[in-house]
Amino acid sequence: ELTVLPPNELTPASYRKRLRAMARRMNWRIDEYDLKYLKQHGAGAFAAVAQGSAEADAAIVHLSYRPKGAALSVSLVGKGICFDTGGINLKPHRSMYTMHGDMQGSSVAAGSLLALTRLEASYPIDCWLAITENQIGPNAFRPQEIVRALNGVTIQVVHSDAEGRMVLADTLALASREKPRFVLDFATLTGACVNALTDRYAGAFTNRTGLHDWLQQIGRHSGERVWCFPMDEDFDLELECPGADVLQCTLDSKGDHILASRFLSKFV
Repeated sequence: ELTVLPPNELTPASYRKRLRAMARRMNWRIDEYDLKYLKQHGAGAFAAVAQGSAEADAAIVHLSYRPKGAALSVSLVGKGICFDTGGINLKPHRSMYTMHGDMQGSSVAAGSLLALTRLEASYPIDCWLAITENQIGPNAFRPQEIVRALNGVTIQVVHSDAEGRMVLADTLALASREKPRFVLDFATLTGACVNALTDRYAGAFTNRTGLHDWLQQIGRHSGERVWCFPMDEDFDLELECPGADVLQCTLDSKGDHILASRFLSKFV
């Protein structure tokens, strides 16, 4: 339902309102870290993307499910860009037309939490949703800017349309503070993955190589086919930067889906 709503209806503010209502129905705890809070606490990567919007309605939303007597927790993390213009690096019409759906990672995370709650999962689950828009405007972030993420890592911006990894960086850093046993991160990230697989498979990355076969078997079993890509440490050479700890991405799109995974690994 969320993914098909038009962008003037599903704004960050209205999305957060819907999540509050869902939290009341499902007896979840909900915490909303708004833009003012995130700026004060050093979430510069998320704030860089959100600052281009006319409305200061962006937030990282944390939903919590807590069964009795359980300890080890799972974190679900979702990219929730309610509309993605591409920012200063403006998308062409064809690429922008479906960008009301750039929040689908967050809807998968929230939907998974909903399903697991109804199934009365025996373990705690945290759901972290990075909710904002990537707009073009006088305050939009620009290539060559350097921002500092919540965990202290500095990032040199290369392309404003690589905004998903920016908002997820701070969201993953927040989620990691809870020391979960397992993190699952859902995102429409990135176009290079579609170029590699078309729309017939989803791309998956994991820092536990032993999970490759398991992930692909589950994909075949469910009909949601998955293909696992490499994310070896030497890919980091492409993201080395003399002026910051890491480049946001490279100027070309070669292996950008792999580089995005390596970038995000610095925040868990």
